[in-house]
Amino acid sequence: MRKAMRWLVQTICMVALLAFTSLVAAAPVSSPYSTLPPSSVQGGVFQRGDEAMPVILDADMVDLFDDGVAMMMLAKSPRIDLLGVTICIGNSWAEDGVASAIRQLEGIKRTDIPVFQGVNRTIRKNRYKNMEKERKMFGWGKETYMGSVSYPQPKSWLDAYRERFKEEPSVMPQKEHAVDYLIRTIKARPHEVTVVAIGTGANMAAALKKAPEIAPLIKRMIYMGGAFYHEGNSTPLAEFNYWIDPEAAKIMIRAPYPEQIFLPLDVCEKVTIDYKDFLELEKRIKNPLFKSMWENHYMVGLFRKDPEHYTNYIWDVLAAAVAIDPTLVQEEYYQFVDVNDVYSPCYGKTIAFIGEPPVGTQKAHIVQTIDRERLWPMILEVFDEL
Repeated sequence: MRKAMRWLVQTICMVALLAFTSLVAAAPVSSPYSTLPPSSVQGGVFQRGDEAMPVILDADMVDLFDDGVAMMMLAKSPRIDLLGVTICIGNSWAEDGVASAIRQLEGIKRTDIPVFQGVNRTIRKNRYKNMEKERKMFGWGKETYMGSVSYPQPKSWLDAYRERFKEEPSVMPQKEHAVDYLIRTIKARPHEVTVVAIGTGANMAAALKKAPEIAPLIKRMIYMGGAFYHEGNSTPLAEFNYWIDPEAAKIMIRAPYPEQIFLPLDVCEKVTIDYKDFLELEKRIKNPLFKSMWENHYMVGLFRKDPEHYTNYIWDVLAAAVAIDPTLVQEEYYQFVDVNDVYSPCYGKTIAFIGEPPVGTQKAHIVQTIDRERLWPMILEVFDEL
């Protein structure tokens, strides 16, 4: 027991020391994408065509903020060819995520974009059953949000759609499993496809286990996940996406891609929306479909209850925005990264290394600051068409 406790304390101290030394010794570097033309909302001349970047969005989908807005931003951008949307467990059960994705694509008239249901379980067995006990053992973060942990799994995506939206869908998800779609599409278009992964990583982990050869064929991975030089939100150290399934996240970010970019809590919690922003978004929504979603969104009631003090984050939207316009990045670190999958208070913690990293880790851009003034018009452009 004493040995176990000593090892546990050493683990926590090591992670804290690594984070501190990274902050002190690592100098931010400029974005490597400065040669790209500006985003269309900044007056660029880019038009949809052969140059549009092929993207797969891998998400634990919810309505509107944040996954939904991220998806619609990608779908509407002339710079992006959104090939498909793959859904995994996380914020919602995959069934709910599929229903949400289809409903929002119906709302923006982009039902040509296929939706694929994917992995609906975590790698660690009985993870959800032990979640409450785990948080008591390892500590609670500032967020009480539990995502799909907090409600029963729907019988099917169609049941979820009918129950939530009181209508019949106009399109169906694809029969092909999300994991097989990822593998097939990446192999068919080597070195072309960017994957924007804003969920737990469950689909990508399963795809990499089944076909590890796809990793170097992916052009770029862009994530919303982790907390490197920042406190966690689900636990004191871990961010929600990678806390749900640390083993999957570890498999995903250790794969040898040509490039990977993180939008972690470090930058996400610098970009907030206040009541003024809330009203600016609300007045733009005209479609009854999206008006209903807006009224049922958790943040709407919180803004109306405490307009002077409440603020909210937009997390996944940052990953979509950087996929569209990487020049939004103003400050980043470029370091080897990993996810702690040891069952301890550090479970799900993302780690950056400035010294000799563990064997098997890969380098990544860890974004620290983005241009909020240029990001905001991109969000307004989405809401102008809702």
